[in-house]
Amino acid sequence: MLYDLSRFRGGTDRIDRRYEAEAFSLKDEQFRIVGPVSLGADLRKDARTVRLVGRVGATLEYDCGRCLEPFAVAVDAAFEVMFLPAEANVAGPPSRGQSDEEEVGEDDLGVSFYKDETLDLGQLMREQFYLALPMKPLCREDCRGLCPVCGINRNRETCSCRSEWVDPRMEALRNLRK
Repeated sequence: MLYDLSRFRGGTDRIDRRYEAEAFSLKDEQFRIVGPVSLGADLRKDARTVRLVGRVGATLEYDCGRCLEPFAVAVDAAFEVMFLPAEANVAGPPSRGQSDEEEVGEDDLGVSFYKDETLDLGQLMREQFYLALPMKPLCREDCRGLCPVCGINRNRETCSCRSEWVDPRMEALRNLRK
């Protein structure tokens, strides 16, 4: 999933690629790829700056945040990323009176870095998948989740458990009453 820039001298180029799910190594990720991934992008190179504008499409599988059941989500994400050489990311130590923390500006959000005249398209696609990931993935809007007492999936079964929360700090007062 690498793109070799050494053979590309300037101007524009079109990238249209299709990857099978097995091409991605997604250990310890929050999602799984369950179908082919398509990448279409226009690449423009000026001197050492590379701009990539395109779309990535895939079907991802997440675990629901309430019931833990897997569900599929279609992703069709547009992106625009500027790549700079990795040497441009190397900053010296902060001078006296400066903090080593830097504020991230709006211009920095669409910037990535390449090394050895090679763009890592796999990393680019992985980033787009994370950006498409919902904050709270739900299999459906009205998901009822798991029973906190017995653990059954409330979307498929019903139980007679009473989920009554008791503040443990009040337990001593409750024992006094008995």
